[in-house]
Amino acid sequence: MAIFLPAMLQGLLYTFCRGFCRILFRVWGRVEVIDAGNVPETGSLLIASNHQSYLDPPLVGGGVRRHMHFVARSGLFKYKPFAWLIGSLNSIPLRENEGDAAAIREVLRRLGDGHGVVIFPEGARTTDGAMHEFKRGVIVLVKKARCPVVPAAVEGCWDAYPPGGKPRLFGVRLAVKYGKPIPYDELFADGANSALARLQREVDTMRLELRSRLRAKTHGRWPVAGPGDRPVQTTVPNESTASA
Repeated sequence: MAIFLPAMLQGLLYTFCRGFCRILFRVWGRVEVIDAGNVPETGSLLIASNHQSYLDPPLVGGGVRRHMHFVARSGLFKYKPFAWLIGSLNSIPLRENEGDAAAIREVLRRLGDGHGVVIFPEGARTTDGAMHEFKRGVIVLVKKARCPVVPAAVEGCWDAYPPGGKPRLFGVRLAVKYGKPIPYDELFADGANSALARLQREVDTMRLELRSRLRAKTHGRWPVAGPGDRPVQTTVPNESTASA
């Protein structure tokens, strides 16, 4: 089992890494952080974001004042020094291709302790720049946690550092935006399928807004035109045709 830092040192490490990433994103990516004030500074909550790149967790988590926790795929924990680092930065390993009850219990425990957790409901980074359909696991998690959900969106990350590629050194523009918290009762007012559809729709709407915003600022150069320009394609059924 990995050994992490004492709580006080862990907090200092998180603060240092967050500050470093903020400077990096500001200098390298000329990042725009929009509506970070929508994220409550205390209390349990989930932040649900689209997933474009390895840049997403520090971008989404680093844009807010509070220390966040992160759900990360278990493959990232194979290299022990990196596993120690991301574990010390509040990451929770999740076996993404199978049920991982232990990881879910740990997420629920941290939410129960009043922490905020960042999740990426697509389940994996996009392979083409487009946003893909959310997995139902996010709704199962929210139903168990009964906590507010903050939709968030990132844009520019796929072009800056695509999966399997190398980081682009110049001309990078990044953006992250946070929606207003959706209370549990409001999100599930029309059932689980509607909750999933709403969360997916709000994230994608913000993502496309960021995409247009970056395009306007770069005279159409960034992000590059491609699959990311289309809205997410969904197969979420209506409540009338499928049970929650």
